[in-house]
Amino acid sequence: MTEKLDETDLKILRILQENAKKTTKEIAEQLHLTASPVYERVRRLEQKGYIKNYVALLDKKMLNRPVTAICMVSLRYHNEGFIDTFERQIKELVEVQECYHMAGKVDFFLKIHLESLEEYHEFVRTKLSKIQNIGVLESYFVLKEIYNTTTIAI
Repeated sequence: MTEKLDETDLKILRILQENAKKTTKEIAEQLHLTASPVYERVRRLEQKGYIKNYVALLDKKMLNRPVTAICMVSLRYHNEGFIDTFERQIKELVEVQECYHMAGKVDFFLKIHLESLEEYHEFVRTKLSKIQNIGVLESYFVLKEIYNTTTIAI
């Protein structure tokens, strides 16, 4: 069971979600604290696993990856071995940014950023279709990104 975080811990997490480059000193100033206890709290939050990693969020359009494809995959067979194999193989595809095992009509939800529809066609033809046990594959394409955030409401 995870420990209950106090309001200061939650404030630190909110600040870091908005800008992980903020220094301990800047966070301390924002919270009207000294740097040392803020440093210790951040270190504890990292050690306990509340903070998993620090990353840079990249602009997909500037990197020539403007097409977002949502791919819904249903497997033919659903025993543990087939599911494990699919999960292992999908992790090897660098094009797949997100993969979720779903409950409902489809088994897996994939999010993929690509240069073009032609690149998606090649991806499906040469990589995704090589994965055994895919029964149904449905593709959807994002017309316009309305809202996208990495922050978790805490």
